[in-house]
Amino acid sequence: MRLSVGVVKKALVIGGGVAGIQAALDIADGGYQVIVVEKTPSIGGHMAQYAEVFPTLDCPQCILTPKMVDVGQHPNIRLLTYAEVQRVSGEVGNFEVEILQKARKVDHTKCTGCGTCWQKCPEKVPSEYDAGVADRAAIYIPFAQAVPAKAVIDTEHCRYIKYLEFMEGEKEGKKPPQCRICERLCPAGAIDWEQEDETITEQVGAIVVATGFDLMPIKRLPEYAEDPDVVDGIQFERMLCPGGPTAGVVRRPSDKRTPKEVVFVSCAGSRDPEHGVPHCSRVCCMYLAKQAMLYKHAVPDGQAHIFYIDTRTTGKGYEEFLQRTMAEGTVYLRGKVSRIYRDGDKIKVMGVDTLSGKQVEVSADLVVLGMAMLPSVGTKDLAARLGIATDEQGFLTENHIKIDPLESTRPGIYLAGAAQGPKDIPDSVAQGSGAASKVLGLFAHSEMTPEGLVVG
Repeated sequence: MRLSVGVVKKALVIGGGVAGIQAALDIADGGYQVIVVEKTPSIGGHMAQYAEVFPTLDCPQCILTPKMVDVGQHPNIRLLTYAEVQRVSGEVGNFEVEILQKARKVDHTKCTGCGTCWQKCPEKVPSEYDAGVADRAAIYIPFAQAVPAKAVIDTEHCRYIKYLEFMEGEKEGKKPPQCRICERLCPAGAIDWEQEDETITEQVGAIVVATGFDLMPIKRLPEYAEDPDVVDGIQFERMLCPGGPTAGVVRRPSDKRTPKEVVFVSCAGSRDPEHGVPHCSRVCCMYLAKQAMLYKHAVPDGQAHIFYIDTRTTGKGYEEFLQRTMAEGTVYLRGKVSRIYRDGDKIKVMGVDTLSGKQVEVSADLVVLGMAMLPSVGTKDLAARLGIATDEQGFLTENHIKIDPLESTRPGIYLAGAAQGPKDIPDSVAQGSGAASKVLGLFAHSEMTPEGLVVG
């Protein structure tokens, strides 16, 4: 006689980007409870940072924000932002999960998101949402459409927190000011300095991991000079965005002038075993083509150049979009960039045009690097906690690359989006729904054997 265990019909989704959002909504719409854990103060992921999305040039906020709001308001979804999964035990159908809810120092039952606190906070630090192109306050919401639209205090940079640490002997140096302006001005009395980290324990039957990606840091490419006018794709995206820090007006970071000559470098780090990233990042050809097109729309008398190894446009409508970019005046140069360096107020980009066999040198005002997509920071540590495998690059490993692409190497834990490998938005959404269907299939049964066979 084989023992069986009941299936806990509640799911955990780790990651609040577009893949995690889709998975959570599909499971919740199926009638089951879902816990969404997102490590930043808001769901939305990288898609919320973009100016427009290829190949349709839709406004990403217009198509993503309704889904974000649905997650925040869905009766079957419990949203835990500013939180991280610490431990997972148990087996398929019955996992025990420990979640660390980090102290926000703001009572979210009182906060109305009015903005008084972050408008008056004197401490400014680089904004993660704006990729360092602009600053944010030490008390903040990441962006206007954030869900939840509630403030969080960055305890690493808050002047009053640093003052308390100094007075308790945890920090040395000059005594920081007490500040507490946010507390004095908050009309709702929501500031709570006594709030501490909290550990939440939950029982779930299935887990979807949708932790997304980060771009390779530019500093890993020493041949491309560190320069304020050499930026990565997300930074340039924020410059192009009408809702961004420059309201869509393209400015050079160094002197705020409009760049009239912009060079885009594809495969910056990707397909480059020398720098430890042999894989293709899949979306770089398309998003650089899109950015070149948007740059031409913003600066009609500007010139865009794209250095490329070869173009990979595998999605629906992608090749037609690339041809449109070329038709609108972007110059494509087939070759690898060897060096980028400052020359006065210009940035020299050196490479080889492999079609003509000639050396090419472009004097640019701004350089945009299509940096390699990597697993989001912390993915390997999370995978170890979950007991699932990763590949050499740190992407989560599927059970079988052909016939089991949604299941991890541990039964009951499913994969979605760029956590598994570089993906565009349509593939991420599709995989989010696919992972949700796996969870719904599991929840259609009431019991499981220890070997994972469904009965009843």
